[in-house]
Amino acid sequence: MKKLNLIYYFIFLLIFTSCEKNDGTQLPYDYSQEETLGLQETLEKADWKTKQVAEGIMWKHVQFSQIFESKQYINMFEIDLTKGFDIEIPYVKTGFLKTSDAATRANALVAFNGSYFNTSVGGSTVFFKYDNVVQNQTVNGFNPYRENGAMVIDASGKPKIILKPSSGWTSVAEPIALAGGPLLIQNGEELSQLNVDFNTARHPRTAVGITADQKMIVVVVDGRSSQSQGLTIPQLSSLMKALGCVSAVNYDGGGSSTAWVKGEGVVNFPSDNGKFDHEGERAVATVFTVK
Repeated sequence: MKKLNLIYYFIFLLIFTSCEKNDGTQLPYDYSQEETLGLQETLEKADWKTKQVAEGIMWKHVQFSQIFESKQYINMFEIDLTKGFDIEIPYVKTGFLKTSDAATRANALVAFNGSYFNTSVGGSTVFFKYDNVVQNQTVNGFNPYRENGAMVIDASGKPKIILKPSSGWTSVAEPIALAGGPLLIQNGEELSQLNVDFNTARHPRTAVGITADQKMIVVVVDGRSSQSQGLTIPQLSSLMKALGCVSAVNYDGGGSSTAWVKGEGVVNFPSDNGKFDHEGERAVATVFTVK
């Protein structure tokens, strides 16, 4: 019996020391894979309300009572890129443009807000290229981590998410490009993010990702409300990864976050009016429309 107890003791000691660094401090257990699997299961089992807006475009929305340790209201568009939808970016160089107005004028099927803009005079504050013409350069002093990614659209209309080239945005060959950030996922891997308030605080968020089977995933998460508290950037990244994205980028959030569906109007709860209703839409500078 003593010999058996001694064996158990050495097995315990071996397991315990394997969880420590050489300096004796205990290593944290890596829950990342379990958390991802748990999040995927949570999303799969959620009571999503769904509507097929058109063949190849699915609109889903749900209010989670508990996800990321908080209550969240999430709208999602799942767009099959093999169906040949036109993705356009209506914009203003000065002044402001509501996502709903841009969508109505374009006769869009779905629409969502674009990237960062000057809240005083309007116009993009990050690199924006349209019809092979650079409409805006990133303004001096803009935080680099908020324009380190972009959605670009090639001449055939196919979108993809890219990292900012080392040679700068002007080297991008595609005729359409709108910078944003932080870049969330690249080559199937979530990226590490700076420990700054923009990233670590909960806010309404808008993100766009591409899956391996060529679907564009658009997520609009409401925030700044007891009904939906918003996400941090790492949480948003985890959400996009769990939805199957192999690349993803964050766009303008806060009061700008807006999702629009033809025949429904604004379907999320924009926070700019401080109420949990559909009326708090903020006018922006760039809008994504899909038709």
